[in-house]
Amino acid sequence: MRVLVVNHVSLDGVLQGPGRPDEDTRDGFRHGGWALEANDPAMMPAMGERMGKDFSWLFGRRSYDDMLTYWNHAGGPFKDGLNGTRKYVASSNPETDLPWPNSTLLSGDVPARVAALREQPGGNLVVMGSGQLVRSLLPHGLVDELFLMIHPVLLGSGRRLFGPEDELHRLRLVESIPTATGVLMGTYRPA
Repeated sequence: MRVLVVNHVSLDGVLQGPGRPDEDTRDGFRHGGWALEANDPAMMPAMGERMGKDFSWLFGRRSYDDMLTYWNHAGGPFKDGLNGTRKYVASSNPETDLPWPNSTLLSGDVPARVAALREQPGGNLVVMGSGQLVRSLLPHGLVDELFLMIHPVLLGSGRRLFGPEDELHRLRLVESIPTATGVLMGTYRPA
């Protein structure tokens, strides 16, 4: 299995709350829903193509709770897909409750658990959101590809995909596709 990160980020690297105003208001973040204006029909097929047919989700606990709670309430095309797909959830709490079907808890040494999953046959392990999880996997060489939808907006505040405390990670641009709305879809792999 490969670990594939799929995220919307602002030009200044923020990944917090792209989808809706109330998605993630931690630390007083007030720009929720910032990605909606530049959404483009080309994004969904590009995401689906990279994720592949036989993929599993790999979430941090907060992203898992938010995404599945929201889509199970809202319904729509993602509800059945989220519920029916295998989900691995990283949490520092070994007692974390995972109420959604097909969910497996990864606690303790999460990078080691993800490394073991990567050795298994199968499709991609797709990470969406989950910035803390992504940052914990990078130093161990456990991210195989990043598909970032870089939006033409500067937010100036918010939680970023990569933090100032991160180590140096050299990446190689594999593909870049601009959308009609100005979003740059970039695919990066470790250099």
